[in-house]
Amino acid sequence: MSQVEKDQIRQQVRSTYGNIAITDDAAGSCGAGSSCCGQQKSPVGDKSLELGYSPEDLGSVPDGSNLGLGCGNPQAIAGIQKGEVVLDLGSGGGFDCFLAGQQLQGTGKVIGVDMTPEMVSKARRNAEKSGYSNVEFRLGEIENLPVADTSVDVIISNCVINLSPDKSKVFSEAFRVLKTGGRLAISDIVALKPFTEEMRQNVALYSGCVTGASHQEDILQMLKEQGFEEIAVTPKEGIREYIHKWAPGTGIEDYITSAVIQAVKR
Repeated sequence: MSQVEKDQIRQQVRSTYGNIAITDDAAGSCGAGSSCCGQQKSPVGDKSLELGYSPEDLGSVPDGSNLGLGCGNPQAIAGIQKGEVVLDLGSGGGFDCFLAGQQLQGTGKVIGVDMTPEMVSKARRNAEKSGYSNVEFRLGEIENLPVADTSVDVIISNCVINLSPDKSKVFSEAFRVLKTGGRLAISDIVALKPFTEEMRQNVALYSGCVTGASHQEDILQMLKEQGFEEIAVTPKEGIREYIHKWAPGTGIEDYITSAVIQAVKR
């Protein structure tokens, strides 16, 4: 993929999610139907419960921070401890950042990075109105993180890395900013089989968290090449119907699934 093509993809993704941040409604804006990394026509809270969040989680975050854009629950695998520094790749409205901040119990710090100015502004407003002093949001690309070397204990991300046109660079940056012993706890979309040519030519499907997905073996190889150890890419059980709802009638549930991606920097 050429640099021009990568830039075009980033601009398409930035435009799509900027619109979501402004309208809080992605219906019809992504994918072949109503999908956008989990955005469906059903209530946002219902979607989050399907992905493993609790009613308490949903009730404890600022209004407007949960945009229903996920494909899993990275909180469930992150094992966040008091005093840690947590980094969220593609933090959106701040939903997972605020939940991580609660787990830190007033200690440590959460950094959310997003390349969409409208999302960063929205997340900052959410943090300010709810008094989250240990959560901050930075504008930047996940391929070029505005984060210091060896400064992060755990990296979380929810249905975002599949949107990057340069995933090896994302994992390289993740390795750079993690401390020794730091870990990845990611929920993302992975490909099950090659996409059709028609799918690959559909830019909206890329923004809808479909055709940007890499195969499980490719993700394993990229993480290994960057130096990660204890790598595991585990497809999520019982997600097929959830994926189907993203774009009914297109058969995307045969091509992609949600997976847990874990690795450690030694």
